[in-house]
Amino acid sequence: MSIEAFEERWKAQRERKAFLALEDGTVFHGVAFGASIERCGEVVFNTGMCGYQEILTDPSYAGQFVTLTVAEVGNYGVNREDVESRGLFLSGLVIGDYTQPSNFRSNQSLDEYLKANGVPGICGVDTRALTIHLRDHGNQKAYMCLSGEVSESEAVAKARSWEGLDGQDYAAKVTCARPYPFACKTHAMLHVIAYDFGIKTNILRSLANFARVTVVPAGTAAAEVLAMKPDGVFLSNGPADPAALPYAIENIREILDYDRSIVASGGSGGSAIPVFGICLGHQLLSLACGAKTGRLKFGHHGCNHPVRNQKTGHVEITSQNHNFAVLPDSVPDCLEITHVNLNDGSIEGVRHRTLPAFSVQYHPESCPGPHDSAYLFSQFKDMMAK
Repeated sequence: MSIEAFEERWKAQRERKAFLALEDGTVFHGVAFGASIERCGEVVFNTGMCGYQEILTDPSYAGQFVTLTVAEVGNYGVNREDVESRGLFLSGLVIGDYTQPSNFRSNQSLDEYLKANGVPGICGVDTRALTIHLRDHGNQKAYMCLSGEVSESEAVAKARSWEGLDGQDYAAKVTCARPYPFACKTHAMLHVIAYDFGIKTNILRSLANFARVTVVPAGTAAAEVLAMKPDGVFLSNGPADPAALPYAIENIREILDYDRSIVASGGSGGSAIPVFGICLGHQLLSLACGAKTGRLKFGHHGCNHPVRNQKTGHVEITSQNHNFAVLPDSVPDCLEITHVNLNDGSIEGVRHRTLPAFSVQYHPESCPGPHDSAYLFSQFKDMMAK
């Protein structure tokens, strides 16, 4: 599309007035783009400076309106290679300036991509003001209005009446329908079973560098997983409230009980199975061990969060996406805190003291984000190899 054609179309697009109404009565105005759909969602902000396509395709954003704090969005378009899942699960996108794509890898504009995937968006929003509001008042339930047929007061009422994400099992909405193998890059002897609570593709790529990977739905019974005789079990990232997944917590507990029986027998009954969790998987592992989780005020979303490794003292710059966290006072004696967030002191990693199980709250696979924490996959590999 020529610059002239783009500008002409965007001139007409600007006539589509839209607004985002928060549950506390605050309203942010902008211009509609993407799909012409109105819905409720929880507003969060992401501080990443790039990688909007990877953010859009992260299933962990299910049920959320993602606000991007970067000034310009859309300038490099969308391509087929940089997706992180089979679709878009977020409720909507909120941005500042929308710009024409200009990149040799672009197959589609962001506007076209959102329309094709049924995701609404608002641009021209004062995202700095919205971000500051969320930092001051916490994440908000909201209603995105694109049609002009709903008044601001009606939209606020819709936001307030929405059930929200607390106590909601969104992993069941984004997980795969049936088990499937993920292509392995090597002739690896190791076999990993990966629970899909909303798994990102780059996690699977990272695991496939050293193992055969079988992905299973979120509700797969522990007995079924153990029957596959895996060398390791991986617990993926995912959306919403970890405490709303009692079936997953119980399955993880059964796998840990199996490991505990092996350790107690001195290994005479087989080998203990290493367990590695990321993000929601970290929270679920902690819950299975007896910890509790709770909400952060406005969550961690972005690829520039500093985390200290308690063992080495090194600080890792990490990619994160979560609204819930493990509560420090609830951590049982069987778990050791291994990583801590330097911004707010929240728990970013734990390790079981007697079993081969560990997890981190952040995303070592990045995409988008830095690669400071990629060593964790090597750590998982070494545990399985032993």
